[in-house]
Amino acid sequence: MTTTSLKSLLTGSFARFLLVGVLNTLVGLSASFALFNLLDLNYWLSTFGGNTIGAVVSYLLNRKFTFRSNASIGSSWWKFGMVILICYGFSYGVSWLLAEALSSYVPNASSSWLHNGAILVGNGLYTIGNYVGHKFFTFRTHDPKRGRAS
Repeated sequence: MTTTSLKSLLTGSFARFLLVGVLNTLVGLSASFALFNLLDLNYWLSTFGGNTIGAVVSYLLNRKFTFRSNASIGSSWWKFGMVILICYGFSYGVSWLLAEALSSYVPNASSSWLHNGAILVGNGLYTIGNYVGHKFFTFRTHDPKRGRAS
């Protein structure tokens, strides 16, 4: 990776996405853990509820701040939702399967600890998938100067 590409990565949309992601993670992950540990909801309801809350914050901040998109709300909200749902299903599904598989290798491990770990792993996968999906699908705009989508 060249110095120029590293600089653009650290100052461009990915850096802004990570900044929004910190806030979004604090909101969504806190909600997921609260739903799972305080309200005793199951893994799926907890992660879905937390991610839904975080998604609202994420959409609003990513649309204007991260990607500086001019895409209309009407054309971007459903794409945002689709990316969120696909990333949610994949990320938390994979991490749940890993937790379940790990429970057979470490039978004395607490199910609660394994699923709390799955929530963290799922959140990491979810973040990466969301950036790619939103950059290249949800908030993708056409740059007339370059004659291509950006």
